[in-house]
Amino acid sequence: MAGRRKVSNLLGLAVLATVIERPMHPYEMARLIRDRGKDRDMSVKWGSFYTVVRNLEKHGFIAVEGIAREGAHPERTIYRITDAGRAELAGWVRDLVATPEREQSGFQAGLSVSGVLPPEELAGLLLRRLALLEEDIAAQREMLDVSCREGVPRLFLIEAEYELAVREAEASWVRAFAEELTTGSFPGLPMWRAWHESGQMPPEVAELAERGLTTD
Repeated sequence: MAGRRKVSNLLGLAVLATVIERPMHPYEMARLIRDRGKDRDMSVKWGSFYTVVRNLEKHGFIAVEGIAREGAHPERTIYRITDAGRAELAGWVRDLVATPEREQSGFQAGLSVSGVLPPEELAGLLLRRLALLEEDIAAQREMLDVSCREGVPRLFLIEAEYELAVREAEASWVRAFAEELTTGSFPGLPMWRAWHESGQMPPEVAELAERGLTTD
């Protein structure tokens, strides 16, 4: 849905969600986006920041409010959000929240070809990943606890709650998969081991690869 928008770069979403508060210049927008960690919540390519701002203005989502100059700083253009920008921001959020998208990850890519490693090695790597995930989960829980104690409204923590839930789900899956490999309960382990011991792909696996078996 978002890909068909006039400005589809998620940095545009961050800009609109920031400038909706009050008119501001691009430098202040960027500072607030960083300070609030929005560049961790979405893919942000800072090199395109000013291009995104110009595109938002080009399509009428923000407009020049005025020019400001502070001390020795050069003149800065102040932008405000327009009615069209408010509507775009709300519609964009609706699409992102309501419409599931398949988001591929490096971990998923690695799993898709993990058969090239012996099962014992893969199990060790998974346990290493699990340890790092558990450290991350503990840190995220602590961050949320501290934020709640400091009175940060939950509305401003829901993306962190979601990230924590995703991490916990991943850790649960990794833990279960690693256990299957280490206990020998994973189906097809003898064939997998034979592949690496002999250096020859088993006929059953080769046939599936030849047919291009896919889950799509």
